[in-house]
Amino acid sequence: MTTPEILGEITFNADGLVPAIAQQHDSGEVLMMAWMNAESVVETLETGRVCYWSRSRGKLWRKGETSGHVQSLIEMRVDCDGDTLLLLIEQTGPACHTNRRSCFYRAARDGALATIAEPVT
Repeated sequence: MTTPEILGEITFNADGLVPAIAQQHDSGEVLMMAWMNAESVVETLETGRVCYWSRSRGKLWRKGETSGHVQSLIEMRVDCDGDTLLLLIEQTGPACHTNRRSCFYRAARDGALATIAEPVT
């Protein structure tokens, strides 16, 4: 399947975006969720380095461009409806901007959010 054919299987929302979940390929740990547009999907597939669309900056966001915490693509999966991507990646350093391994570092416990992971030192 070619990159244009893969893009044809992805259902982008009205803003031209699709949610992408980044998961560490060998441990299964869910690291983060971000948005991708067609251009970032193409770049990711062509370079093997994960690229997202930053809604706040309004431009492509190459994961690790400022932090050095790069995500290398192992495999991109498209869900059954084509409206969500799963990126199996190799994460270098923390994935979260809070310097934690995962963005999912808080858990609902006993009616409150508990911090279950501290920043990486």
